[in-house]
Amino acid sequence: MVLITAASAAAAQAVAAGRPADDYIALETRDASPAHFLFKIESCSLLQNCGIDKYETNDFVAGEHKWKLIICPNGEDKEKESDYISIYLAMGDTSSMPANWEVNAVFSIFLYNQIHDNYLYSLGITRRFLGVKPQWGFSKFISKKFLTDPSNGYLVDDNCVFGAEVSVVKKEAFAIECLSLKNFEIPYKRDWMIPNFSEIREFWKSEEFSAGGHKWAVQLYPKGRGDASGRHVSIFLYYYGSNTGTPSERVQARRTICIKNQLHDKHDKYTSTVWYVGSKDNWGFTTSMEIATINDPKKGFIVNDSCHLEVEISVKAVVQVSPLPIEK
Repeated sequence: MVLITAASAAAAQAVAAGRPADDYIALETRDASPAHFLFKIESCSLLQNCGIDKYETNDFVAGEHKWKLIICPNGEDKEKESDYISIYLAMGDTSSMPANWEVNAVFSIFLYNQIHDNYLYSLGITRRFLGVKPQWGFSKFISKKFLTDPSNGYLVDDNCVFGAEVSVVKKEAFAIECLSLKNFEIPYKRDWMIPNFSEIREFWKSEEFSAGGHKWAVQLYPKGRGDASGRHVSIFLYYYGSNTGTPSERVQARRTICIKNQLHDKHDKYTSTVWYVGSKDNWGFTTSMEIATINDPKKGFIVNDSCHLEVEISVKAVVQVSPLPIEK
């Protein structure tokens, strides 16, 4: 069974007006008692005679923190909420807590049904408890009319029982991820004249260079790499991280790799946009130009045993993920 209190309509209006909706409560029933705390009030009808408008329980422990219930039998605001019982979960003794402490917790408030031997409870809500806001709860938890109706079973022999269950959301660390999108700019261009091309045994590698705030290098395999060995020239662009050394970074880059034709205006060019993930990640073209083509002196790609290589890089997006420790 789900019970929506009469305050839900007012809460909906509060949400629409941009105000907090603590008055809204969805209540369900269950047989299991609350895991952490029970509080019994005997002779409830004498609360008003005793002048008790607000009662704070002793501290109880849940999730390695101290908590308490605060109950206002005539409502927290007696002029506006006198027909309701207000109840809150609050942090207990915080003297041992660090400065600027913060505790995130999921909690439920319970009311015992002494006829059916089960509990009416608020569905768990997550709240952030702080020094400036050490308590959360419901200004209209239950109406006094509903509570005092003997047929409902919550007030028997002038006694009632409240309870609480608290689950602390623990985090050792959390991560902040930031996606920065870049306007498409004039690409960074870099070129090399690679001498003694025929004498390169395995690969030629450029020096590390900077483009778009990041570090790169180019690696060319004149005789191919992997499945392209012996058939095609292979070229790869390596990513070596940001210039600032930001950890856990991904970069989306549009890159063009071009083997320049030194005799004709017919260059061998390859363009693609890819994500580079982590330092020393590489993407390239395993099967670019055929080896027979690049080594043909009539084609114009190798002149005086030198190869003219050019790259263009445009950084389009950067993702930074930074793990941050949580103060305990």
